[in-house]
Amino acid sequence: MKNVTDSFLSLAHWPSAGSFGFNTDILATNPINLSVVIGVLIFFGKGVCAGCLSDLLDNRKQRILNTIRNSEELRGGAIEQLEKARARLQKVEMEADQFRVNGYSEIEREKLNLINSTYKTLEQLENYKNETIHFEQQRTINQVRQRVFQQALQGALGTLNSCLNNELHLRTISANIGMFGTMKEITD
Repeated sequence: MKNVTDSFLSLAHWPSAGSFGFNTDILATNPINLSVVIGVLIFFGKGVCAGCLSDLLDNRKQRILNTIRNSEELRGGAIEQLEKARARLQKVEMEADQFRVNGYSEIEREKLNLINSTYKTLEQLENYKNETIHFEQQRTINQVRQRVFQQALQGALGTLNSCLNNELHLRTISANIGMFGTMKEITD
């Protein structure tokens, strides 16, 4: 036991390099506790047979190897599932991008269709408006013509009635009959 303690004390005299150094305080480093634990292990370890210890170590080794093997299998399965999940994610992202692109192109197509149909509707409304204006102009012109004609006819009748008396009326009829007679002779 003294040798173990001396070996720790002899390490305390080594020069320290940089920030590495040994703590020489026995109570702070706990070398007493370490030497007690090592002594107990040596004392009780003598009664344990080497074969039993070897069997215990082999069993422990097998359990550790089995655990490692199981962990590797689980890791392989997890990696496989991760790859499948990544492939599914990539497929879903591609489909989402395709839907997004199709959606944007569909929106643009619908927008263009709406603009075109609105333009055509406005064009038709403009044509209807122009036709209505033209129709109303023609109707108004016809009404004005009729009124002017009626007024002119009334004016002419008024003038004729005021100017024509019976004698003038009979002379006009005689002159017209004479003209018709002359025309008849020429045609015969």
